[in-house]
Amino acid sequence: MSDTQKSDLALLLLRVSLGVMALAHGFLLKVLTFTPAGTAQFFESVGYPAFVAYLVILGETLGGLALIAGVFTRLVAVLLLPILIGATLMHVGNGWMFSKPNGGWEFPAFWTVALVVQALLGPGAYSVGRLLPTSLPSFVRA
Repeated sequence: MSDTQKSDLALLLLRVSLGVMALAHGFLLKVLTFTPAGTAQFFESVGYPAFVAYLVILGETLGGLALIAGVFTRLVAVLLLPILIGATLMHVGNGWMFSKPNGGWEFPAFWTVALVVQALLGPGAYSVGRLLPTSLPSFVRA
């Protein structure tokens, strides 16, 4: 396997892992487990307007799907950053280790860094975006 093939495989693994995590947090956790109304209520309890919860659910769910497919990869990774920075700040007061009550800050901080890496590197060769016509704007394909 060439270095280029290894890099493309690594990008696929990174992109799909980030996408699955975003989808799991947006849909499985916030929609199926806590429900959108419950998530909105939690957001309100910590000082955010309820509509922000719905934006986060939409962003994580659609962003996760886009990352898995490799469409809008760089743009989606950047757009997910405010959500993960917000999550990191939510957990900063809980200390280190996500296993603590109410979770620690290291997991969302690491996830934030991984999104920055994805945004810098792009989708890699194994992405739906690479199959789209080259006449489309590059941000759609990357």
